[in-house]
Amino acid sequence: MKVSVCTLAHGRAGHLANLVEGLCSATRPPDELVIAVMQPQAYTLPDAPFNVRQIVLGGKDMPLAKARNTAARAANGELLVFLDVDCIPAPGLIEDYVTAARSLDGVMMGEVAYLPRGGTDAGLDYTRFERQGVRHSERPGPPENGPWRECEDYRCFWSLNFAMTAMAFAAVGGFDERFVGYGGEDTDFGRMVASQGHKLHWLSGAKAYHQYHPHHMPPVHHLDSVLANAMIFGDKWGEPTMQHWLRAFVLMGLLERDGDGWRKLREPDERDLALTRQQADQPYASSALVLEWLEENAKAA
Repeated sequence: MKVSVCTLAHGRAGHLANLVEGLCSATRPPDELVIAVMQPQAYTLPDAPFNVRQIVLGGKDMPLAKARNTAARAANGELLVFLDVDCIPAPGLIEDYVTAARSLDGVMMGEVAYLPRGGTDAGLDYTRFERQGVRHSERPGPPENGPWRECEDYRCFWSLNFAMTAMAFAAVGGFDERFVGYGGEDTDFGRMVASQGHKLHWLSGAKAYHQYHPHHMPPVHHLDSVLANAMIFGDKWGEPTMQHWLRAFVLMGLLERDGDGWRKLREPDERDLALTRQQADQPYASSALVLEWLEENAKAA
């Protein structure tokens, strides 16, 4: 089975170089790596024993959905493995996906472990990564028994590390390119997969290590796109999404309910960024902790 790894990148040159080096260490290397480059210039990357193709798309403001589709549609593989640019694949990731694809149809989602700040400073060391990496507390874990388990809630779909056949991806129609920027496109894709009768599966293995970078959760720095995409999802499916983020933004005084939707009240300021900013000692940012704090303060007010 021919395998194409697909990623998209804007900045993050060091992260992308580590992703390439990780694929070079694979027990079963991919046949190609396709990069949707969301900036005007291509990257200088490590040499690799597989074909690396960079598709320069230009500006960073291109929807993530369109960039992912561009990489997938340019790929030649029968199996498409999607990895975010900040992921380092474990040596067995490709092999695990190929093995699973012999038995499973639909979407396969591998494990993710979050590395602390400085986790890659000394280079790629999978023994250290395994010791330091932690699972995200707000994401389901791998199956406790067996190589995989079915995910029965489309909202659990996570594009950070997943795979599916090119045929299945084409049948679903790819990511909906009406979604702008960041937010909601994953949930919409999961909904499309489920609505067409395809299954979503969590795998034991196919592991990726998430490289540390500062982030905001809830993603207040993407307020406009989250709000726009919530409206698109609601119009498409007749029900809302990203409710926990929108609730947090209401409590922060950024939005208010307006009939069946929301109305923006103001731009985020430094207080909002400070509240949602991932701290240096955290391997990942947590929406749940911020929302819990906001709810408690709203009760006390």
